[in-house]
Amino acid sequence: MIVLSRINPRGIIWIASYPRSGNTWTRAFVNNLLHIMEDPDHAEADINRVEPWTAAENATEHYTRLLKKPGHSALPSEIAAARPRVQADIARRAGRPVYAKTHNANALDHGHPLINAGVTAGTVYLVRNPLDVAISLAHYGDLSLDEAIANMATPGFGVFSTRTYVRTIWGSWSEHVGSWAGRPNPATLVTRYEDLVAEPHDSFAAIARHLTLRPTPGQVERAVGLIRFERLRDQEAAAGFIEKPNYTDRFFREGRVGQWRERLSEEQIARVVKAHHPLMRRFGYLPDQAG
Repeated sequence: MIVLSRINPRGIIWIASYPRSGNTWTRAFVNNLLHIMEDPDHAEADINRVEPWTAAENATEHYTRLLKKPGHSALPSEIAAARPRVQADIARRAGRPVYAKTHNANALDHGHPLINAGVTAGTVYLVRNPLDVAISLAHYGDLSLDEAIANMATPGFGVFSTRTYVRTIWGSWSEHVGSWAGRPNPATLVTRYEDLVAEPHDSFAAIARHLTLRPTPGQVERAVGLIRFERLRDQEAAAGFIEKPNYTDRFFREGRVGQWRERLSEEQIARVVKAHHPLMRRFGYLPDQAG
């Protein structure tokens, strides 16, 4: 369960994941649930407007303000040194608990933490079968499957800064998952994407409890209904989605579990398993565990 002061509740609540693992879906649930709990007549939250409860930790504007120079042109070492201060500033300015998406590993960058533990209230960490992640990542990043699989196995892998977002350090899939889920932490809830798909009500209700929210079962049911994959995809088709890169046609593509059985060759499956075997075994993702 997240840790918040009763007297002065504030701090960052991370919605963390390796890319393409259910982060946006989970944020959409939290966003809709908070709206429903405030307004019984809430019908639907815009996927492009998730305020007032969230913050983009890696938004360039935060680093520009702190560094007194354009954030997208800052050196990697400058961004690394500024990141803990940016996160502390986000928590201070919010003056309340604030949800923040991150694809950063919970690791060090140029000797500085990618996640400032001192201003962290807790985390929901999403993990997804890397065999399916590879397919989704290839589509999202305009990569071949082989390129996606290679990137996922590259230690310290990261993406460069853009004018909108500063650099992000994913690490390999195993590094990322291990950094967040390697050690038990009561303030971190580890949730499998596959469980969100198979048992959405129970899985999202567990997330709500971890966040110390107290919705009724009916409110959870309504929020889950509003984030059905088809509904999010329809929203994107109608109004676009600000997090979609220009080089891909859709952000919400399929969200289906087990696509790897149809899309990956035996050789590609073997490469993923070889690179990530220990954590795949732990989470039931090895081909002989996945049914």
